[in-house]
Amino acid sequence: MTKSSPSDVLQQIENHYASLSPSGKAIAHYIQQNPIAVLSQSTSLIAEKTGTSKATVSRFFRQLGFDSHQQAKEALVQLREQGVPVVSPSSGVLQHENDSKNLANTFDSTSSEALTDIAKLLASAGQVTLIGFRNAYPIALHFRQQLKQIRASVRVLPQPGQTLSEDIIDLTENDLVVLFGFRRRTRQFKFVLNSIKHCKTVLITDPTGQGYRHDVDHLLVTHIGSDSPFDSYAAPMSLVASLCNLTYELLGSQAADRVDAITDIYIQMDELESPKR
Repeated sequence: MTKSSPSDVLQQIENHYASLSPSGKAIAHYIQQNPIAVLSQSTSLIAEKTGTSKATVSRFFRQLGFDSHQQAKEALVQLREQGVPVVSPSSGVLQHENDSKNLANTFDSTSSEALTDIAKLLASAGQVTLIGFRNAYPIALHFRQQLKQIRASVRVLPQPGQTLSEDIIDLTENDLVVLFGFRRRTRQFKFVLNSIKHCKTVLITDPTGQGYRHDVDHLLVTHIGSDSPFDSYAAPMSLVASLCNLTYELLGSQAADRVDAITDIYIQMDELESPKR
């Protein structure tokens, strides 16, 4: 695909719909209703389904800006690899089977020593700052919720509606920053990395973030790929759980005492549903 070629078939249909012939519009309607057909069906089968000819289908894709039907397929595959939700012929794979594969690939490539080293930092740092954008934000938020039960001074950035600069400027070499950065990262990501180099840093990412290995002290690679339209974050969440459990073990009685104190306050403030209800 050339640099100026399109990548999203459905978007190109919208852009060029008005200029399509009646046969072209019939093909457009079919693909809009069955987007998986671009990947799973041949030019001949699309022609048969739409009552047109192979030549008409080929011309249709050229009108959208692609050199061929095959190039349109490749464009959709590339989009999915970038994290864009795209239906594929394998989308019927059971989610738990996909998650099991991602979990195995993640932990098979992650050493227990690496997890322990990071847990030691989580236990000893003066302050832990967790930074996540887009889909990474809820993972960072969950991480904070677990860590706050066993240690003090844990925060999540960015705060809703706020910018980052005011908070990043206060970070010191005694701080630990855990940055989450999965594919389709924001443009801010590289600037954040450059701004936290004076801190102890951990990057939790997918395979596309391995290029940042030399920009952080520790890098953990998790697998989020899926044959379904959306990525799965089961592996990153499991990795977070592992780090929190290891940190709890390292903190020992200090963590247990904090858990007990928080539980007492839960009871005093009647914040949680009673197990007797």
